[in-house]
Amino acid sequence: MPITLSQIHTLQTIEKDRKLLPLCQTLLFFSDYYIDVAAKIAGCGKTLLAKIMTQCLKLIACLLIFTSSPTLLFAAESKPETKLQDISLIKKAVNNFIYSNTMELSGKVVADIGEIDKRITLPLCPELSPFLPTGARLWGKTSIGVRCNSATAWTIYVPAEINVMANVLYMTRPVSRGEALNIGDVAPKLANLVKMPEDVATDIESVIGRITLNNLSSGQPLRQQMLRAPYVIFRGQKVKLVVQGQGFNVTSDGQALADAAEGQVVQVRNQSGRVISGLARLNSIVDIQH
Repeated sequence: MPITLSQIHTLQTIEKDRKLLPLCQTLLFFSDYYIDVAAKIAGCGKTLLAKIMTQCLKLIACLLIFTSSPTLLFAAESKPETKLQDISLIKKAVNNFIYSNTMELSGKVVADIGEIDKRITLPLCPELSPFLPTGARLWGKTSIGVRCNSATAWTIYVPAEINVMANVLYMTRPVSRGEALNIGDVAPKLANLVKMPEDVATDIESVIGRITLNNLSSGQPLRQQMLRAPYVIFRGQKVKLVVQGQGFNVTSDGQALADAAEGQVVQVRNQSGRVISGLARLNSIVDIQH
């Protein structure tokens, strides 16, 4: 195989390596010895024969050096290394994805992106595409996928933990079943919503005036399922039935057959004994839609 200029340059660098000096010295010793012998046999001048032998020995030395270090032979002609994806950019993409998709949550979102195994090597991706795997939520411990749709496509899943810090309402005193809550019965306290029941109360205005469904103790977090709206219609109460239709409005008397909060459906028996359903309203009114 012909020796290229780049390979000769590589050989010149190799000559600086002390490990190759013994080999070169040995070749030079044998070259002087065999030049004398060959000149006597060939009957020609020693100077001419020495030049021929020197070129031959140089070629042999080159072949020996290439054989002992095949990596150097092709160092100048090796292919460029594949550029790898920066792991920190993957984590940054996951972080941006989480915060941009949790802006509507009530409270402060705190995301902790898990570590990615540094032994994983991925080809460089021009555009990272984070996504939420099927069945995963942006809530608590989860997993975020990152996909590369370039020619060298790949997908990786990154662990993450998402916490949401917000003010949660706690009872400040014991309250018995059936009592209406007032503003002094509850107080806000910072808590992690991820570790709380999903219906935990956070808005104080939404609970004031609501009725407790069971006994509540001091220091207990307040949940929406512990409360109900106050009744505006009570069982056995006399009510006014209002029948509304297109172009007419008729009222009559009736009797409620159940308790109902405003806007709830309640059954009423009218004066003729017929049972009809309507929506409970303030001021003992049941709205009958026609």
